This record gives sequence, C-alpha cells and structure tokens, in this order.
Amino acid sequence: MIGKLTGMLDSVGEDHVIIDVNGVGYVAHCSSRTLQGLPGVGEPLTLSIETYVREDMIRLYGFRDDLERDWFRLLQSVQGVGAKVALAIQSTLSPSDLASAIALQDKSMVARAPGVGPKVAGRIVAELKDKAPAYSGTAAAEIGLQADIGSGHASSNVADAVSALTNLGYSPQQASGAVARALKDAGEDADSAYLIRLGLKELAG
Repeated sequence: MIGKLTGMLDSVGEDHVIIDVNGVGYVAHCSSRTLQGLPGVGEPLTLSIETYVREDMIRLYGFRDDLERDWFRLLQSVQGVGAKVALAIQSTLSPSDLASAIALQDKSMVARAPGVGPKVAGRIVAELKDKAPAYSGTAAAEIGLQADIGSGHASSNVADAVSALTNLGYSPQQASGAVARALKDAGEDADSAYLIRLGLKELAG
C-alpha cells in the first residue's frame, strides 16, 4: 500500500494531480483545497496518500498532510459518506473548520458541501462529536471548548460570552474560537464581560 509520495508535480487536473516519482507518474485524486495549495508544475511535492484497491481499479487519494488524510478516513466511518462525499466536504471546509463545526454541532456548516444533505450532515456531527478534538491538530484546546459549548457543558461565563459575540454578528465558530483564545490569558474564572472584551480584541486582531 502507498502511504506517501514524494516527487515532482507533473500536471494538475480538475480533481487530481500527477506526481512524477523517478519517471513514474502517479495519479492522485485530491480535494479542491489540496489542489489550491500545490506548488507550481515542475516543483517538488509530497502528498500523504490513501490507497483504495478494488477488483477493477486501484485509486490513490492525495492530501497535504496526515491530518487531512485522517479526516478523509474518519468521515467515511459515517454511514452514507464515501470517498466522493468526503472529498467534497474537505473541499469546502478546512480540518479546523470541520472539527469546529462538529464540536459545535453545526449541521448547516457541514451541509454546505456539495452532495451533503441535512440527514448526512446530522449523522456526521452526531457520530463524530467525541472525536473532533483529537482530529483538530494545533487547535485541540479551542475545539475542546467548542465541544463543551455544543453539548451544553460550557460554564455560564463562557456560554454568555460566546452568545454575546454571536449576537454581535460573529459566527458561532468565530465567537467560540475567540473566547477560547481569551481564556488562555484570562483564566477559567474570568467573568463574561471580561471575556467579551478580550474576545473582541481577538476578533479585531
């Protein structure tokens, strides 16, 4: 099984790239986000790879890093989500945005991906809610707080601060992320008014 490819970017298609590895061209299917972050043709490239082997084909899926590949696998653990839908979700949401949407139980954000209806989006946020912090990379603490908010377990000062920022027009992701960052400086016992002020500074920065 192929887990990683390092070579030269040979060409870019609508939904795939060809990587030249010592004269052999490998076709790797990618999300649009991955395609947008590629170097120029002829430049070196490394992709994390997920290999699918079936009776009638072998298909490679390429990702910028192992975290994206892990999300690709995790999404497909949900009924109704195959490789095509998983890539559509990853084309629409970054790993941190996806982790945030799941933590906050924001079905509508997940449903923005093409081919993802409300029912599938609901299953994704419900079934993966306990796994989101572990798949959020450097934003684990922030996503953990959002999971508390999404499940109704956040402390009242945090919930009030997030609610106030949301009422000012910020999205739940922006508001909860700002409050999570504010908590690092203010501490868990800070009152909601102080958290709102710090959160607004975070959002303004």
